[in-house]
Amino acid sequence: MSQLKVITGCLWTVALLLASWTLWQLPLATISQVMTTLAWSQWLAWFALNLGIIFFSTKRWQVLINLLNLRVRFVHLLLIRQAGTAVSFITPGPHLGGEPLQIYCLYKQYALPLHKAVLALGLDRFYEMWINFSVLLLGVLIVVFSPATQIAGWQELAMILLVMLLALSLLFWILLSQPLWLTSRMQSLARRWQQHPRLSQVENHWQAMGSDLQQAVKTQKPALLLGLLLSLLVWLGILLELRLLLSFLNIAPDLTTFIFIIVAMRLAMLLPVPGGIGTIEATLLWSFQTLHLPTTAAVGLIALIRLRDVVVLAAGLWCLRRMRSPA
Repeated sequence: MSQLKVITGCLWTVALLLASWTLWQLPLATISQVMTTLAWSQWLAWFALNLGIIFFSTKRWQVLINLLNLRVRFVHLLLIRQAGTAVSFITPGPHLGGEPLQIYCLYKQYALPLHKAVLALGLDRFYEMWINFSVLLLGVLIVVFSPATQIAGWQELAMILLVMLLALSLLFWILLSQPLWLTSRMQSLARRWQQHPRLSQVENHWQAMGSDLQQAVKTQKPALLLGLLLSLLVWLGILLELRLLLSFLNIAPDLTTFIFIIVAMRLAMLLPVPGGIGTIEATLLWSFQTLHLPTTAAVGLIALIRLRDVVVLAAGLWCLRRMRSPA
């Protein structure tokens, strides 16, 4: 127990140091200036929209857990998801990083079978990444074929996104139709450690995951379609939020300009930088200059985005602290 307390204390120290560094890098002075320009109605609309995004994301995860015949209350999943989001934000890559924490919580605190906890979260991440790459690919293609935004390199970017999309689809197909093949590959990679009591069960876990996934696809098609619908609603919320933030800054872009901005932002978030700090700022400044939009509006948009990030990070750290108490 004392070793566990030491490890927990070290992890919390690292997390708080990373969070402090992240906050230190944010444009806090500009954020405070922008905060005074928003009316209460704008605050409420922005807050409600972000709550909707969080709700649909968490609900998708709950749907995927339920289709595996497991039950976890929505509020508990919300705490776990936001805690994982905070961890992901302060690790390289704002999309990934908090998954081990989420799996650990489902396994230890809610006694879910490990392979089902991994499968439910894996499906959730598959939906998120597959929809992300699909929407980004569509956006890049629109930009490529738009005469107003002829910029070199977008065709190559479209090919990269297409390859990543196909790779995700292939991995899903292999797990669905060839779980034994994937198990044999995992065994060959971990052969030297197969005497370890945990790793010796890798074959059983992979076979159970493949079996559960096959069963879900056969009998739970409505739930899988609902997960897809919720993923699309999350993306709709993301698009509406950017549109709303631009309206706060009196920017009314046409469709191609709007797509250019959202694609550039989301691509910047794929880079392995905590919270996309520096990459999103540089991307937005470049995008606004390329599109001949006011640089002051880019600075204002950066401030609004980082204000949201500060709130989400603080809420995630609170959820992380809250989860340490008994469920």
